[in-house]
Amino acid sequence: MPPTSAPEIIGALLDLTAWTVFDVDPEGRILAGNDESGSMQLVEIASDGTRTQLTALPSRCSGRYVPGMRRVVVQHDNGGDEQMQLSLLDIETLDVDLLAVDLPDVERTASRAGLPSGPPARLPATLADLTPLVHDPAYKHDLADVSAESVVFLTNRRDGVDFDVVVHDLATGTETTLYDGGGYLVDAVASHDRHSVAITTLSSRPRSTQVLVAGGEIAASSTTAAHGTTSETPEPHTGTARPVAVTAADEHAHHTHVAWTAGDEALVMASDHEREFAAVVRVRTGNVHPASADPNPDPGTGAGAGAGALDGAPAGADGTVWETLVEADDHDLEVVLSPDGSAMVVGHHQDGVTTLAVHEHDGTHRCDVALPDDGVPTVIWAPDSSRFAVHVTASGDPGSIHLVDAATGTVNTLVDGRAQIPDGLPISLPTVHRVPTPDREQIPCFVYRPAGTEHAGTEHAADKHAADKHAGDEHSGAEHSGDEHDHVPSSAPEYANGATVAGASVVLVHGGPEGEATRLFSPVIQALAGAGFTVLVPNVRGSAGYGKRWVSLDDVEKRLDSVADLATLRAWLPELGLDADRSALWGGSYGGYMVLAGTTMQPDLWAAGVDIVGMSSLVTFLENTSEYRRAAREREYGSLAHDRDFLVTASPITYLDQLRAPLFVIHGANDPRVPLSEAEQIAAALADRGIRHELRVYHDEGHGLAKRANRKDAYPAAIEFLTEILAR
Repeated sequence: MPPTSAPEIIGALLDLTAWTVFDVDPEGRILAGNDESGSMQLVEIASDGTRTQLTALPSRCSGRYVPGMRRVVVQHDNGGDEQMQLSLLDIETLDVDLLAVDLPDVERTASRAGLPSGPPARLPATLADLTPLVHDPAYKHDLADVSAESVVFLTNRRDGVDFDVVVHDLATGTETTLYDGGGYLVDAVASHDRHSVAITTLSSRPRSTQVLVAGGEIAASSTTAAHGTTSETPEPHTGTARPVAVTAADEHAHHTHVAWTAGDEALVMASDHEREFAAVVRVRTGNVHPASADPNPDPGTGAGAGAGALDGAPAGADGTVWETLVEADDHDLEVVLSPDGSAMVVGHHQDGVTTLAVHEHDGTHRCDVALPDDGVPTVIWAPDSSRFAVHVTASGDPGSIHLVDAATGTVNTLVDGRAQIPDGLPISLPTVHRVPTPDREQIPCFVYRPAGTEHAGTEHAADKHAADKHAGDEHSGAEHSGDEHDHVPSSAPEYANGATVAGASVVLVHGGPEGEATRLFSPVIQALAGAGFTVLVPNVRGSAGYGKRWVSLDDVEKRLDSVADLATLRAWLPELGLDADRSALWGGSYGGYMVLAGTTMQPDLWAAGVDIVGMSSLVTFLENTSEYRRAAREREYGSLAHDRDFLVTASPITYLDQLRAPLFVIHGANDPRVPLSEAEQIAAALADRGIRHELRVYHDEGHGLAKRANRKDAYPAAIEFLTEILAR
C-alpha cells in the first residue's frame, strides 16, 4: 500500500537515501557517499556497479583516493563540530583481512555489504581502522588536494583564526607550509608539476574572493619530524616566498573552480570579473610562469604552451591577462577543468538548475551532456580525463550518479536515485515564478503544490521511469502562466481530527545569506507538500545565482530590504489561491534568521515559524561565532566595531516585544557557526512572554541535522507543530 497519511508520507521521504560523489580512480571505481547507514559515509562503486560501504564512522565524512594506491584520505569531524581531521583508510589491507576469513561465498558477500552474516567484516571501517594522518581536534584541517606523494590541506592551527596551506608528505610525515598570509581560505589546488599552489581566499568585499599563487616545491622534504601517526601538532617548515596576487584584493568579484592549465602557465576559473554574470576565463599574470615552456605545444591539449598561449588577449593595467573562453549574457557559468587540461565541463546555471556541456581547452564546444533530469550536478573527472562522474539531485530525484564519456557525452547511470522512491509516493515538482516588489524588483520563487491541487506539478513514483527527460518541463519553465498544468488526482493527507491544511503555506528561506535556493531534491520541501502545504522557496534579494547586482542587494545596511521581501511574498499568496493568514516561515542558518526577523519585525503577517540554527541577534552571533569565521561574516553583515548600531537594528531579538507567532526551534549543540546560545536566548524570551514554542537541541549535531535519526525526530515534529496551528 502506498503511504497516504501525512506521517506515512513524511516518514517515507525522510527514509530516502541521499548520494554524493567524491572521486574517481584510474580503474574507474567511484568514491561516493550515501547516508543509508544514518549519516553520510564513504561507499565505493566498482566499474561493474558493485557497491561496498567503506566507512561506518560516528559522524559524516568525505574523502579522496590516493592516486595509484588502494588508499583513501578520509576527512571527518566529531558530532558536526566541523573541526575536520584527516586519516588514511587502507582498502587493500582491509580487503585482504576480509577475504582471509573462511566464509562461504554468500556470507562473504554479506560481510562486504556490511550485513550481519558470519564473522565481523573489516569493512566498513570504524575510527579504529583508520590511520591518523593530520589530527588535532582543537583545529580545522580541510582537505584540498591529494597526489601519490602528498596531501595539501588548509588549517587554522597556527592561531585558531587564520588559515595556512600545508603540504603533508605521505611517505615521511614531514610538512611544508606553502602559505601563511592569513585570511579565510576557501580552496587550494596544486599545479601539475607540484611546484605551486593556487589559493582561493575570501576578500574584504561581500560575495568576493581573491586568487593567489604560492610557490615552493610541494613534494620537497623538510626538517619537520614525521608525525603522521600521532595526534601532536607539528612545527611545519615554511617554504614559501611572498604569494603572487592573480586577482585584485579589493575587487568586487567572485572567482571559483580554479584550476591549472596543462602547462601550469595560467589558471582557468569561473569569474564575474568586470561582468554581471560569471564566465569561464583563463587568467595569467606575469608572475606566474610554467616550470618549462615547450616551444612546440601539443595542439590538442595545449600541453607545454607557455606565455604565447594567451597572445591576443587583453592585459589589465597590472599586466594580468584575462581571456574569456565561454560566456553567456543572462546567466552564470561554472567550470571543471580536466586533469590534463585538455577539456572542461561547463555548467549553465539558470533558475536553480545547471545543464552541462563538454568544451575543448580553448572554449570550443565539444558535446552536450543529456542527463535524465536537469538539476544540481557535481562533476568529478577521472584521472585520465577520458570520462567524468556526475552526481545530480533534482526536484524529483534524491540523487543519482552517472558516468559520462568526455568525448561523446554518452551517459551511463550507475545509481538511479529515483528507483528507491516507493510506488505511489507523490513527489512535487516546482513551478517557477517572478514576484514583483513595491520597488520594481522581481523575486525569483519556486512553488511546490501538494498533490491533488490545481496546477500541482506532481509526479508519482509509478510514472517516474517512463517519463521522458523533458516531460516535466511544463512544471519548471521560465514563467508560470497559471493554466498549463494537468490536475493530478490524489488523496489529501489524512489527519486524525479531520482537519486540513489546504490553503495554508510555508515560505522556506535558504541559508547563506549569499546562498541560493536551487531545484534539488529536498525531503523537507517534499514532506511539507506531502503534508498538504503549498511551499514557496524564494531567492530573496541577496541570493546568488541571479547575477552580481542581485546578490549585492542585501549587503550590510541593505539587510532589511531582504526581510521586506518576505512581506512581499506574503502579500502575493492570494494570487496562488492561498490563505495569507495561514502562512508560516521555515529556514535554516541565515534562513533561520529570516524566520526570526519575519516573525518579530512583521508580527501581523506570519502565523508560525520553524527556526533551524538561526541567529536571533547579529551582535551576539558575531561575538560568539568561531573566531576563524568572524571576519568573513562581518564583511556581509557589518562589523562589531563600526556597524554595531545597525546590527542591533537588524536583530530579531530587538523586536521581541512584537513577537506573537509560535516558534519551533532546532539547534545542534556543537554548532561552530551559529552558537547554541542564539537558540537558547530566543527560547528563553519566548518562555518569559508565554508564547508557544518548542526547542529541540541535538548533542551530536552541529550546523544543521546530518543524522537521519535526528531528522526523523525533528522534522515530523516541526511539521506537526505547523499543522496544529495552520489546519482548519
